[in-house]
This record gives sequence, structure tokens and C-alpha cells, in this order.
Amino acid sequence: MLMTKRKPATVGQILTEEFMDPFGLTQGALAEAMGVQRKHVNELCNDRRNVTAATALILARVFGNSPDFWLNIQRRTDLWEAMNSPSERKRIERARPLAEKAA
Repeated sequence: MLMTKRKPATVGQILTEEFMDPFGLTQGALAEAMGVQRKHVNELCNDRRNVTAATALILARVFGNSPDFWLNIQRRTDLWEAMNSPSERKRIERARPLAEKAA
């Protein structure tokens, strides 16, 4: 389980700072390479769109890494958000483990 108080880097931060900036890519150039609309890339960069399996496959193909890389970034962010949202935390804490099966 994710046990940190520090919010993990988001897909948008990683995409922009670790991939687009070093490659000198604009959002338009990345959108063209990905075969998607510029709006799609803009929403990814600004953390207004989550990485789906299809998007992870596309990003992996464009940058030569794995789809798991992109999905893991999204997963870490989603878990942190759920654990640090008061309303989600209450919902999670209402859940109770199932009792062990009778022998």
C-alpha cells in the first residue's frame, strides 16, 4: 500500500518534464506522433485526463518504453488521491474484512 504523505508525480508532470521537454516536443508534435487530437495531449499534460490502457500503449510506442510504466504512474496517483481524500477515506474505512471461513 502507498504509505507516503508526499503526492507522487502525475502523468502530466512526468510526460512534460521527463519526455516532452528533453525531446523538445510541443503538445501539437506529440499529438501528431500519437495520432490523437492536441486536446487529448493537453488534457494529459494538465492532469485533466487519466491514462487508459489504450493511451498507455500509444505512449509506450511513441517513447519506446512499456505501457506498464504509464499505467503505474496513473495507479500511484489514483491510490494517493483515494487515500488522501476525506470522502474517499471515509468510504474506504467503512469496508470490513470478511470473516474467516468456518473450519
